[in-house]
Amino acid sequence: MKKIRVAGLFLAVSCVWASAWSARAAGTSPSPGLTAGPNGTVLRVGKPCRAVGVNYFGCFLRTLQQPDDTSYEAGFRVLGEREIPFARFCATGFWPVEMALYRTNRAEYWRRMDGVVRAAERHGVGLIPSLFWHYPCLPDLAGEPMDQWGNPQSRTHSLMREYVREMVTRYLKSPAIWAWEFGNEYNLACDLPNASQHRPPVWKNLGTASERSARDELTYDIVVTAFRAFAAEIRKHDPSRLICGGDAMPRASAWHNRQEKTWTRDTPAQFAEMIALMAPAPIDLLSVHCYEEDLKRVGDAAAAARRLGKPLFVGEFQVARGDQPEGRKPFEDFLAQLEAHRVPLAAVWVFDYGPQDRDFNITGSNRRAWQLDALRDWNRRQAR
Repeated sequence: MKKIRVAGLFLAVSCVWASAWSARAAGTSPSPGLTAGPNGTVLRVGKPCRAVGVNYFGCFLRTLQQPDDTSYEAGFRVLGEREIPFARFCATGFWPVEMALYRTNRAEYWRRMDGVVRAAERHGVGLIPSLFWHYPCLPDLAGEPMDQWGNPQSRTHSLMREYVREMVTRYLKSPAIWAWEFGNEYNLACDLPNASQHRPPVWKNLGTASERSARDELTYDIVVTAFRAFAAEIRKHDPSRLICGGDAMPRASAWHNRQEKTWTRDTPAQFAEMIALMAPAPIDLLSVHCYEEDLKRVGDAAAAARRLGKPLFVGEFQVARGDQPEGRKPFEDFLAQLEAHRVPLAAVWVFDYGPQDRDFNITGSNRRAWQLDALRDWNRRQAR
């Protein structure tokens, strides 16, 4: 997630989306979503898939906060009409206080999630739910420090397994679910040389812990443990859909952060090592996010993914000044990079998210609406 720090089904779809719907209409088992193909490719309905979608970050959060807010229906309608194949979204509350409904009225909580998933189904838009977007949320709910993401016997892991089981089994047969993702950019908080300055914030009114300590500083070892446990729990219930960690592009000094707690710049081999580290089996979909200088590193990430034989998901990307004419060429150049490097999946940041109107928000009618048309055209080319 880029931080300011603190109508019908379409035909030209590169992922054969209509096939899943035809199967559903015929009463046969729908497609189980995206699966790993040979040599780092992605398959849907047994056929190669390449697609660029959007991040629809707040589609569930809004209805979680306000039960009468079903604006996601109009949003998915726009995406369907613009032939946008899928959306990545935050599939829990962001802050602990936003999980109160889950703890007090679980039936109502899942009813609201049902609304999002069924709307995506109606408009032919796939979904990649990111189950634990904000890394402090579950430990704070469990009353534990962040280091308990590294303890499979912790209350944090118990909550994680419970939520995964309920989410995955509830939507296992939905043709909308393309893949499962753990969270958002956990790697950026790992093994920082100045970690004490970057502990999670304390906002007691939002349900966080009342204080933080060194135990709230993430390490790569902690996060890799959490990723393995999450993916193993997914596989208990869903044998085939792709599983992703949700990481950003590795920091330019990620290897040295981990090994030496320094800001020394990594070599290409060390960069590739960190890409591999953050996709432990059974995670089978690599994740990077691309903004600013990292837009130029997507080729390196694609090369590392090819060597690992795992597909790459550019889970977020966006260019500066995307609402201005000068932003069009960088945007189109990045789409061309995705095509040249044969990146299977990518998602632009961010659709229908008012709090980021100034810098990133895309709607069907604002000054960034042209980006949806650019994505439609890219996806049509892949279909051909």
